[in-house]
Amino acid sequence: MELKSKGIRASLRNIIAWSYKPFRRYIPPETYRYGITGGLNTLFDILLYYYFYHFVLSEKDFDLGFVVLSPYIAAFLLVFPITFTSGFLLARYITFTSSELKGRIQLFRYWLSVLGAIFLNYLLLRIFVELFHIWPTPSKILTTVIVVAYSYIFQRYFTFKTGNIKRKG
Repeated sequence: MELKSKGIRASLRNIIAWSYKPFRRYIPPETYRYGITGGLNTLFDILLYYYFYHFVLSEKDFDLGFVVLSPYIAAFLLVFPITFTSGFLLARYITFTSSELKGRIQLFRYWLSVLGAIFLNYLLLRIFVELFHIWPTPSKILTTVIVVAYSYIFQRYFTFKTGNIKRKG
């Protein structure tokens, strides 16, 4: 599933470009696109997490036969493949379009960045829920804020490495 349709890509890029106009003096276009696409993917992730945690898993442990996962970790693991795919496609085709790296290299590097994000998600969810006794959905939101900062830095400077970011004047 690729965003190969030039119509979809062009439409998304046009909407983002239109909304960028008031911010062009303050934020580089690539950073703005990352914020928009990343924000949409993050919102998608949180909504899916909420749905899976409350309705698919019914807030109950998820027994795989060889291990039992808590519902908040199981929800994270079930949502992950969906938002991994949407996040990569948005980053590759909408945000970091000036990267000259080949797609397979980008995908491999994206996978590495996501492995770090998985580790951070798991660790922070366990800390917030089990150590600090914060409810799972607010814990996921706090975790997401931290992981987004990590992800932007990793993706911008490694996964979709581009030249210098230039501001549109």
